Amino acid sequence: MQVVRRREDRGHAEHGWLDARHTFSFASYRDPEQMGFRALRVINEDRVAPGQGFGTHGHRDMEIITLVIDGALEHKDSMGNGSILRPGMLQRLSAGTGVTHSEFNHSSSQPLHLYQIWLLPAQRGIEPGYEELNLASDNTPLRLAVSPDGRDDSMKIHQDASIYVVKLEVGNSRTIDLEPERHAWIQVVRGEILAGGGEGEQLALRAGDGMAISEETSLRMASASSGEALLFDLA
Repeated sequence: MQVVRRREDRGHAEHGWLDARHTFSFASYRDPEQMGFRALRVINEDRVAPGQGFGTHGHRDMEIITLVIDGALEHKDSMGNGSILRPGMLQRLSAGTGVTHSEFNHSSSQPLHLYQIWLLPAQRGIEPGYEELNLASDNTPLRLAVSPDGRDDSMKIHQDASIYVVKLEVGNSRTIDLEPERHAWIQVVRGEILAGGGEGEQLALRAGDGMAISEETSLRMASASSGEALLFDLA
C-alpha cells in the first residue's frame, strides 16, 4: 500500500520572514487526517529570510532532525552547542528532559532553506543530546544518516527508526528490502524521484512530495533526472 502526500496539499504558513510548508499538522495548521506517520510527527520545509530566525524556545521529549538544503543555519542551545550548518549537513537534537535553542539564518543577504523533522522518542525523560553529520561531499546513493544504534557513522536517535539520505543521478535505481511489519516514508528534497512499493507502479515524486509505504516487502526508487530524498524506515 502506498499513499502520496503532494507538496501542494501541505499546510502553509507565511510570516514574512518565514515561508513554511507542513506535511503534517503543526502550529496553526490542523488536519485530523494528517497527524503524522508512525513515530514520524513533523516534516516542515522552511525558507527563512536573511538575518531572521527562531528565537530561543524550548522542547521536551522529541527527537529533532534538521537538514540544510541551501544557505547557512546558525544554531545555539542550552547544552552549550553553537555552530553553523551549511548545505548537506544534518543535526540531531534529542530534547529529552528539556532543552532550549535558537535557529537563525546566519547570512544577512542569502535565504535559508531547510527541512526540520520531529520524531516521537521511544522513551520519555532521557538526557538531552546533540550531534552533527556532514554529508555535503558524500554522494553515496543510499547513506544511513540516523539510526537507533549509531551504526555506520550515523547519528543515534532514541526511536526504532532509521533515516537515509538518498542521492540518485540520471538512470540510477535502488531497491530496499523492508522487514515484515516495517513502514517507509519518502520525502523528496530536490529534483524528482520515481518510487513505489513491491512490484507496483512507480510514481513520480517532485521536491516537496512525500509517500507512505506499508504492507510491502520492498521499495524501489529510480531517477530520470537527479534527485535527493530522505527515506525513513519506521516500526
